[in-house]
Amino acid sequence: MEMIKMYLEELEQEAKVSKKMLERIPNDHFGWKPHEKSMDIKNLAGHLADLHSWAGLILSTDELDFMNMPYQLEDMNNTAELLNCLEKSLDKSRAQLVPEMEKALNDNWTLRSGETIYDVSPKTKVIRMSLNQITHHRAQLGVYLRLLDIPLPASYGPSADEKEF
Repeated sequence: MEMIKMYLEELEQEAKVSKKMLERIPNDHFGWKPHEKSMDIKNLAGHLADLHSWAGLILSTDELDFMNMPYQLEDMNNTAELLNCLEKSLDKSRAQLVPEMEKALNDNWTLRSGETIYDVSPKTKVIRMSLNQITHHRAQLGVYLRLLDIPLPASYGPSADEKEF
């Protein structure tokens, strides 16, 4: 199987689960966070929605330099805006996850802040990391929702709240 096709299929599947999680966030809890060192739900959920664009970002660029392009989320203040961000993010990745990009997967991609280089890896590895980040931050969001006593949707199998698919 071509890697691009595999990444696209995986991203589409992950987006379905992310959407179910984002839909559960009550608008009146956007400022809530479980601990002073934690992100609030608004920023965590916004980052999760945005991460679905990273495969496209990685394929369409050679680096992300935080010094020249600070990472800033659009301001989202309700669940509908989060879901819209998720869809726009998916569209950005879908536009790049095309067969013609297969040859670019072995090119290096750099994560840096000015002269400080955090990582230089093949794009295929960085895309994998970005997909892992989706899972990681979605799990964090699941903890937030559990602490707020909001039922969790099924993801890779049934949740304690949804015993059936």
